[in-house]
Amino acid sequence: MKLEPKVTIIVVPRERFSCTQESLESIYEHTTIPFHLIYVDGNSPEKIHSYLNQQSQDKKFQLLRTDYYLTPNQARNLGLSYVKTPYLVFIDNDVIVSKGWLKALLTCAEETNAAVVGPLMCQEKPLHEIVHFAGGESHIWVDKTGRKRLREKMYKQGQKVQDLLPKLQRTETELAEFHCVLVRRNIFDKIGVLDEALMNTKEHLDFCMAVREKGEKVFFEPSCLVTYTFGEPLEWSDLHYYMLRWSNAWTLSSLHRLRDKWQLSEDGYFTSKYKKLGWRRKNDLHCPYYFSPYLWTL
Repeated sequence: MKLEPKVTIIVVPRERFSCTQESLESIYEHTTIPFHLIYVDGNSPEKIHSYLNQQSQDKKFQLLRTDYYLTPNQARNLGLSYVKTPYLVFIDNDVIVSKGWLKALLTCAEETNAAVVGPLMCQEKPLHEIVHFAGGESHIWVDKTGRKRLREKMYKQGQKVQDLLPKLQRTETELAEFHCVLVRRNIFDKIGVLDEALMNTKEHLDFCMAVREKGEKVFFEPSCLVTYTFGEPLEWSDLHYYMLRWSNAWTLSSLHRLRDKWQLSEDGYFTSKYKKLGWRRKNDLHCPYYFSPYLWTL
């Protein structure tokens, strides 16, 4: 008898489109339990759109296409509106998964009653070798002057997986990232949909704090291993979305929303973020065209 899927995978754009095929193929190659898949295509280049259209017909997944670029939470909410399974996974379109990844996340959720489960997230290539995130902290604290301040910390970043993995255990944590995260569907009945005013940054902090504020649990599951392949746009067709995705305007709007929503003090946390505006574009882009005056006013 065919098992009915418990999980819907929602793939959304992160910052570029040129990793689409590698990421999608890894999901179908390494997922060992039944699943539904919703692919949110936010104005990808024609070549990518054609590929996704063909794949959606071949593999029978739901393709949601817009003719304009989406913020990450816009894309997630669009996919979420079609979910009927008790669990879902948000995963970015530049993430490569490993065998058994989804089963590990689902098992953790069912055994711990967690509302949110995050994997051992790796970064860059070669795949699954360098840790990006292994749980973390995200909470508000009050200093001695009465100011509300944000604590954010990512654990184990930059360490080698082969050295760290034998020491890691499933554990409750305060933070999971949207690169890849399993969520129990009914949590949105408590917290509402994702906040689209958080346009490009810190939306995972907001989400996890909202979940925990409702008394729900966030877990880290190291037996799930995935990698996000960040870096410069691989093709010219990536460039416009990349520059908009990490624009100063979107970043400032997001930081101000986070500050005001949680009534946080304008402290060193925020001033340090303001000083680093555009750091991804500055670090990742080297072609002279990338530094045209128009693109840097975004």
